Amino acid sequence: MTPDSQFTLLGKRRFLPFFLTQLLGAFNDNIFKQSLILAILYKLSSGADKSLLVNLCALLFILPFFLFSALGGQFGEKFAKDSLIRAIKFAEILIMLAGAAGVLLDSLPLMLAVLFCMGTQSALFGPVKYSILPQHLREQELVGGNALVEMGTFLAILAGTIGAGIIMASSAYAQIVAGSVVVVAVLGYLASRAIPRAHAALPELALDWNILRQSWRIMRLGLKEQPVSVSRSLLGNSWFWFLGAIYLTQIPAYAKDWLHGDESVVTLILTVFSLGIGLGSMLCERMSGHKVEIGLVPFGSIGLTLFGVLLWWHSDGFVQGAAPHDWLTLLGHGQAWWVLGAILGIGLFGGFYIVPLYALIQSRTVEQERARVIAANNILNALFMVVSAIASILFLSVAELSIPQLFLAISLMNVAVNSYIFKIVPEFSMRFLIWLLGHSMYRVEHRGLEAIPEDGAAVLVCNHVSFVDALLIGGAVRRPVRFVMYYKIYNLPLLNFIFRTAGTVPIAGRNEDLLVYDAAFKKIAEYLRNGELVCIFPEGKLTGDGEISEFKGGIERILAENPVPVIPMALKGLWGSFFSRDPDKGVFRRLWSRIQLVAGAPLGPECADRQRLQAQVAELRGDLR
Repeated sequence: MTPDSQFTLLGKRRFLPFFLTQLLGAFNDNIFKQSLILAILYKLSSGADKSLLVNLCALLFILPFFLFSALGGQFGEKFAKDSLIRAIKFAEILIMLAGAAGVLLDSLPLMLAVLFCMGTQSALFGPVKYSILPQHLREQELVGGNALVEMGTFLAILAGTIGAGIIMASSAYAQIVAGSVVVVAVLGYLASRAIPRAHAALPELALDWNILRQSWRIMRLGLKEQPVSVSRSLLGNSWFWFLGAIYLTQIPAYAKDWLHGDESVVTLILTVFSLGIGLGSMLCERMSGHKVEIGLVPFGSIGLTLFGVLLWWHSDGFVQGAAPHDWLTLLGHGQAWWVLGAILGIGLFGGFYIVPLYALIQSRTVEQERARVIAANNILNALFMVVSAIASILFLSVAELSIPQLFLAISLMNVAVNSYIFKIVPEFSMRFLIWLLGHSMYRVEHRGLEAIPEDGAAVLVCNHVSFVDALLIGGAVRRPVRFVMYYKIYNLPLLNFIFRTAGTVPIAGRNEDLLVYDAAFKKIAEYLRNGELVCIFPEGKLTGDGEISEFKGGIERILAENPVPVIPMALKGLWGSFFSRDPDKGVFRRLWSRIQLVAGAPLGPECADRQRLQAQVAELRGDLR
């Protein structure tokens, strides 16, 4: 069965109302914030330093994430998430009524106070925003749901920024802004009314109102008490916001000083960047095979560095005209297309990078801690965004780098930061190599994999055709799979790194190495006791002629000691490929060939003897070797 496209979620009540709620919230935040900044710069007659006021706006919006994210995490665990979202969205109506009054009265202090309240509302909404998704979406929908949320958020930010610019050009800007923010807030609340019930994960949680103490505890929960894959994903997520904050902050000055463009060029660059993020997010679901595929994270990281370097490379040499270029004039320069292509690439690979990280955090965090872990992520994001501002000042003012050189510097820093993350969590690199194999040398089709249980112990039994069988199966199955394989294949250079990282069990023949043989069965039993999937190749060797060899008795010993369900599987079309033992194979023979992985109905352990399993696998494989 082919999984539905992520866009089908937009037709489901368990997702659409939430999607509209968060979309309208992000749009409203940016309408008000950008209108306030433009009012300070062009409309209000305050005697204060305008640059100082603009920076104060940024501070007032981000400060609540430090102060109140921990409280938002606690709320997200203690209260039903649908009710909590409605309460937060109702508060948005009251906040925007005050904001409308501030705009109509030209009261800068009131508008700044409203901006702080908006930041507070966003800090409380963030943890519940991401922790509600795993309650309403199935695991295979999690990547698609996150992709839609990320796409919607960035497009809402873009629409709010552009919309504010259009509104502020009108002589009746005050009335339009005041009416717009209130109407959008009301629409957001009405959308939230349709969000289905999402129960409280930890209703007995005692709220701690001490902001500093609880913030420290939540940061410790996220960075110290979670699996290392989750804690380093939090760092990777925040690093993306570090990069994004630098790019978005420097784009106006970059467009003016290096592209010699006007305001329309700034809008064009922001549009291309946001469309890149949206496109990358949307492609994530298809490229991940409807599962949480963290192999896309290194792929995204490589692209962020590559296109950051290309942006630096193509930034020099724009000729300044008598007047600043508008966006149409800029597009008449061939070099501008290289710059816009690099910006699109940064956004595109940013989507590949960030969406799997969010999905991994959600899927590998226990439900009663999920909102608080996401709150820790929000605090960390805010911290990294502040550090990005400091880093920009140091690079541009102290080190006297140009803006393109700053882009080059952070692109090279991206290599160092992600190399550290991937070294600490080699699963990222391992999954990337598996994903690359399944999207380069082979085109893998899957049939019947829904037979594999979503949780609980089971044994997968498959024919053995090539040296990369385990990689192809591991890349296709949504759950982590522990493979049992001949120890000489396990020890192959390069592949050994992948096998060790994946928890593969090396096995030898009883007469070959009794210690390795016995240790393998003990490890298999441990994995099955822990409710994991174990995959074995009962032939005990690679096929030498493409046919299925006789199944050995090891599978019967495993099931006798661990009575769990068995799922027969078959690989089809691998014989003759480079990694098989076909004597007529070649490096380029059957490159990008189409292969199939087929799963059959589960068998009970009492009827899964080796003869029956061999017959089942042979039937699934058919005549295609």
